[in-house]
Amino acid sequence: METTFLLDDFSHFYSFFQDGTNSFQDGTNSFPDGSGGGGGGGGGGRKRKSGAGGGDDGVGLKEIIASLLMLDEEEKVDQEKWVLDSDNERALLEENHRMRAQAMNEYRADMVERFGEMEESESSRVKRARRSAPAVAAAAAASAASDNVGSESSSQPAGQHRRLWVKDRSKAWWEWCNHPDFPEEEFRRAFRMSRATFNMICDELDSVVTKKDTMLRLAIPVRQRVAVCIWRLATGEPLRLVSKRFGLGISTCHKLVLEVCAAIKSVLMPKFLQWPEEEKLKTVKDEFESISGIPSVGGSMYTTHIPIIAPKVNVAAYFNKRHTERNQKTSYSVTVQGVVDPNGIFTDVSIGWPGSMSDEKVLEQSSLYQRANSGLLRDVWVVGGSGYPLLDWIMVPYTHHNLTWTQHAFNEKIGDIQRVSKAAFARLKGRWSCLQKRTEVKLLDLPVVLGACCVLHNICEMRKEEMDPELNFDLFDDEMIPENGLRSASSAQARDRVAHDLLHHGLAGNAFL
Repeated sequence: METTFLLDDFSHFYSFFQDGTNSFQDGTNSFPDGSGGGGGGGGGGRKRKSGAGGGDDGVGLKEIIASLLMLDEEEKVDQEKWVLDSDNERALLEENHRMRAQAMNEYRADMVERFGEMEESESSRVKRARRSAPAVAAAAAASAASDNVGSESSSQPAGQHRRLWVKDRSKAWWEWCNHPDFPEEEFRRAFRMSRATFNMICDELDSVVTKKDTMLRLAIPVRQRVAVCIWRLATGEPLRLVSKRFGLGISTCHKLVLEVCAAIKSVLMPKFLQWPEEEKLKTVKDEFESISGIPSVGGSMYTTHIPIIAPKVNVAAYFNKRHTERNQKTSYSVTVQGVVDPNGIFTDVSIGWPGSMSDEKVLEQSSLYQRANSGLLRDVWVVGGSGYPLLDWIMVPYTHHNLTWTQHAFNEKIGDIQRVSKAAFARLKGRWSCLQKRTEVKLLDLPVVLGACCVLHNICEMRKEEMDPELNFDLFDDEMIPENGLRSASSAQARDRVAHDLLHHGLAGNAFL
């Protein structure tokens, strides 16, 4: 376009000068006034000289225009040649790419075919080995019988064959623990329960945990499966030590812990961890009233934190700021909210919410909160600490400054009820040491493990299992005052009436004096 524009301009100038030259050559006057047309000799001479000069200029301009036209033609030729070369190069690249793609597709098809043949060959070999295994075992048994080795030696070839599949590990410790002569105190120290309670748990889980023997290996007995899980929860020892104790692989121990915990949750939790029925709830209210003098209390609620390894996702949500500031070490945790009866037995749990959440937020996410808002908790109080809000069904202590004697007396009685749940959580963490340290269990599987610990705690409490004093654990859970601690005006009035009755009926203590 730029070349065309220049040519058009030069054509304009060329026509202009060409017209001027012709006018001079024809002897016509190019001026409007006609001057310079008919003078004397001198005038005619000047006219001829001017006409000759005009001719020379016209010839020079023609040569310039011709040169420009030649340059334009050369540029057009070069451009056409460049376009042709580019087309040829692109065609060559496309052909090369097509040939390479075809070669890769042929190679891939060849490899797929070879791998298919290898898989078919391997599958056929495995099938032949499986079909021939009974014949080999029968031949080995027949050979052993012909040598008169006896019934015990006849099973020896199978044991030798199994060693190809199972690493030979010592089971001496577990076999001694499982022996009837093993001391009861040592058994209780190892598994945090008596042998009778352990046997009861094994009987309850037998139908769910039992596995069948295979041709390659013998199934792990139910008692050993349950023992691996309980010992791991009780001691909190790493899986490599569990593996040495029970003579099993590390991955096998990890799998057993999760399987048994899942069985405890599905089989034992409906039996040993449930909100009390109407008759049982009345007994619970009477026992709490005898402790504190506050009527209609159906449970004591508390929330604790379980340390975990920093997760790979949503790490900020599990960051426990309060524990980090106290311990001067970065802490991550999940929460366990529980309601207990006067005997420290859990009647409701909410497990697994991130450690950055306050007690108030954890409560709002629990199924207990949903049931209460649906009207299923009527005429019953659940007593919580200062970290919970005052609701129609939750009774909490006074938290403002400058309390009256009546309010101090009420807080003292609320503290008596709160100590029941705190003591229960202290026994829970003391009995099951895995809750005291950062666990190796994945975050997704952790609620099942924590739920199993709560169920086992209930079983031990119900069966009056004594806990070694050395296992006592001190709780360090901070309580944050909720932003809106008073959500129910009717509950505030009810709390004031209870506080008034405690003080004026002689039921309040005097520790606040």
